Amino acid sequence: METTADLLIREYPVSEMIFKQLYESCFPTSARWVAKMNGSFEDASDIFQDALIIYYEKNQIKNFEINTSVNAYILGIVKHLWIRKFKDDARNVSLSEIESRISIPSDFFPAPNTEKLLQFLESTGRQCLELLSAFYYEGLNMKQLSQRMNFKGERSATVQKYKCIEKLRNTIKQKAIGYEDFVE
Repeated sequence: METTADLLIREYPVSEMIFKQLYESCFPTSARWVAKMNGSFEDASDIFQDALIIYYEKNQIKNFEINTSVNAYILGIVKHLWIRKFKDDARNVSLSEIESRISIPSDFFPAPNTEKLLQFLESTGRQCLELLSAFYYEGLNMKQLSQRMNFKGERSATVQKYKCIEKLRNTIKQKAIGYEDFVE
């Protein structure tokens, strides 16, 4: 059974009027099918527009012929696109969903050798030890750190923290110590 869209397409090249007619005749059926497959209205619109583009591109090919009505052909494209989208979405799992499934045992990360670490921190000097412990262990921000350590401002605290870290790095490099030496 030929629809109005079939007659228009046969008589006229694909135009805005034909797209409007295709929307009116095909979209409700496509939207119902996508809704039945647990899709949203936005999903149906996106899939239908993609189907129209595919149909338009196929229609530009010479000797293009379909054996069904245009509505059935477009609905077939919609079904194919939806199934492909559903398969692609099924493969993609969000990271937050994966994180909720994974449990990391408490003993997964090796415990740091605090004595060795403290020895190296002490080798940087009392002020660096206080500054680094206040920042990393107490969680003070640069403003709080600058007030506690009597620096002129946040920038001074940042520079001093950087210098202390560099001092610690150089000490560790000189003694050729690796990460493994700090874990038990």
